[in-house]
Amino acid sequence: MKRIMTFLLCALLLIGCTAPAAQKAEEPVELVVFAAASLTETLGEIAGQYRSVAPNVTLTFNFDSSGTLKTQIENGADCDLFLSAAPKQMNALDKTASAEANPDGLDFVLSETRVNLLENKVALVVPEGNPKGIASFDDLIERLKTGDVLLGIGNSDVPVGQYTQKIFAHYGLDEAAVAANLTYGSNVKEVTSQVSEAAVDCGIIYATDAFSANLSIVDTATKEMCGQVIYPAAVLNVTKHEAEAKAFLDYLKGPEASAVFASVGFSPLS
Repeated sequence: MKRIMTFLLCALLLIGCTAPAAQKAEEPVELVVFAAASLTETLGEIAGQYRSVAPNVTLTFNFDSSGTLKTQIENGADCDLFLSAAPKQMNALDKTASAEANPDGLDFVLSETRVNLLENKVALVVPEGNPKGIASFDDLIERLKTGDVLLGIGNSDVPVGQYTQKIFAHYGLDEAAVAANLTYGSNVKEVTSQVSEAAVDCGIIYATDAFSANLSIVDTATKEMCGQVIYPAAVLNVTKHEAEAKAFLDYLKGPEASAVFASVGFSPLS
C-alpha cells in the first residue's frame, strides 16, 4: 500500500509540473488592416499598445486614400479590417447600403461589425510663418478668385478632396475656373507634405494631419460647409480571422485606443 501511495503522489506531482507546458500556445495570426492615410500615426501607436493585449497577433497596415483602398479590396486584395475616412467608400462595399451608394452591389462588409468609429475636422492650414497671411476660408475663396494663392487639395477620388469640393460648392466657387491655382495630392499625406515644404501657400487637410505635421490651422470647416467627417470601420466578410479582427475592432472602440485618437484631435464616436 505504501508503495502504491508513493507512486500516486509522484504521478500527481508530475502532472502538476507538466500541465502548464502542455497547454497549447495561441496560434500566431496576421491581421491585414486597410486604413485611411490620415490614421497612419495613431494606428502605429495603437499597434504598439495592442501587442501586450494580443501578443500572438501581428498587425500589418496598408495606408492610402480610402478610394484606392476600396478599389484594392474590390479587386481581391487580402484585407481583414477596413477603416475609411468617409462613409462613401465603405458604402460602396456594403450590400446593406442603397443602390445609389453601392451601384455595383458589392458585398464585402461583415454588416454587424460596421461602426462609425471617429469624427475628424477639415482644416485650412499654412506653411510656417504663413507667408501669404491667409486668414480664413472666406479669405481663401476671395484670393483664389483673384489668383493670389496656390492651394493644395486632394484628388476628387480622395475623401479630403471630396470634402474640399463641398466647401467650394458652399461658396459657389467653380473649381475649373481656379484650376491654375490648385495642386492635387493622391492622399491627404501628399497635400500635408506640400504645405510642410511650402510648395503651396496653403492646403485643405484634416485637423489631425495638421497636428501630426505641426502645421498651423487658420480655419476649420463647419458642418454646413462640408458635412460631418465620419470614419467608419468594419471587419470584411472575406477575412480568415474573424474572431481576431472583431477583437481588434473592439479594442479600437475601447478607452486605450480612444485616448490615442483623442490626443491628436479625433473625436471617438463608439
